Amino acid sequence: MRIIFYILKKEFKQIFRNKMMIPIIFVMPIFQMLLLVYAATFEMKNIDFAVVDYDNSKVSRGLVQKLSNSPFFNIAAYEKNIDAAEEYLLHDEADLILIFPANFETKLVKENKSEMQIIINAINGTVAGISQGYLSQILAEYNKEIIVDFLNFEPSLASTIQIKPRFWYNPELNYKVYMVPGILAVLVTVIGMFLSGLNLVREKELGTIEQINVTPIKKHHFIIGKLVPFLIIGLFDLAFGLFIAKLVFDIPMVGSFVTLFIMASVYLFVVLGAGLLVSTFADTQQQVMFIGYFLMIVFILMSGIFTPTESMPIWAQKLNLLNPMYYFMSSIRMILLKGSSLVDLQFQLYSLIVYGIVMISLAVWKYKKVN
Repeated sequence: MRIIFYILKKEFKQIFRNKMMIPIIFVMPIFQMLLLVYAATFEMKNIDFAVVDYDNSKVSRGLVQKLSNSPFFNIAAYEKNIDAAEEYLLHDEADLILIFPANFETKLVKENKSEMQIIINAINGTVAGISQGYLSQILAEYNKEIIVDFLNFEPSLASTIQIKPRFWYNPELNYKVYMVPGILAVLVTVIGMFLSGLNLVREKELGTIEQINVTPIKKHHFIIGKLVPFLIIGLFDLAFGLFIAKLVFDIPMVGSFVTLFIMASVYLFVVLGAGLLVSTFADTQQQVMFIGYFLMIVFILMSGIFTPTESMPIWAQKLNLLNPMYYFMSSIRMILLKGSSLVDLQFQLYSLIVYGIVMISLAVWKYKKVN
């Protein structure tokens, strides 16, 4: 323990003398929480649409007015023909086009049905899907209004079934509530994987690693001395990020902080071990950065931070079992939003423990030191 204590003392001094690490430790959490939470969102609030109204009737004008009164849609232009409206779509000045054919209202009155055309820019499939969802909901509401008011149907006949949804864990469907735990998981991963790897490689570049290798320090002493400081820093940044999340975004934190920090500690051992393992192969900090970024991109995109992992192909879901970030991403959301306990997180906990043992063992085995 005495040897480990002196190694830890040396590591903390070295960390706080490094001018590059201080901004990463203290400034990066603020920027990630304040910028990425707003940037990484699928909420659509400014959907521009063009209108081609060959009917110019009360019904068509009412639908356009209803869309423009919603918080999601903005009128980009009224055009007399489809070709002119398509120019807005081609130049990204509109996201969709509403086309009302002639006799739209007349058919609705005489035949109790009518058709209109909607053209949506689907270059970005996600944006197109969300836009269509918003539009379909508004069209359904407007259809009910027409049935009741315009066609003189009884309200009881128009809406015999009323659906009142209740959303658990995120009642207001606030996207920030979903994204903030994911950003916290990314923050912990960056701190653990990059800083631990860069720190060891910096020893190689400065030549101090040779001085350590000729000392009687055991390999496990050296690895523990490298892991514990960044474990503490990672947990500090997690606590700092939680403080910002509550202060700025008022994110609900239903679960136990003890459970959260237990899961975070186990996960940090995994990514710290991965960072140290990468550093045993690399000779320069640039190599660590390249390898680290490659692993980070794969881990993040497959972790479920943006889209549910259940929507992936079956083979990708099975491959995702090798992704440690997948386990922590689901854990932090379940703890903060659902109030899950360690009993509910047994699969994630045991998986991360096994993963951590493997990573640390490989890092200790791969680190070359003659004792």
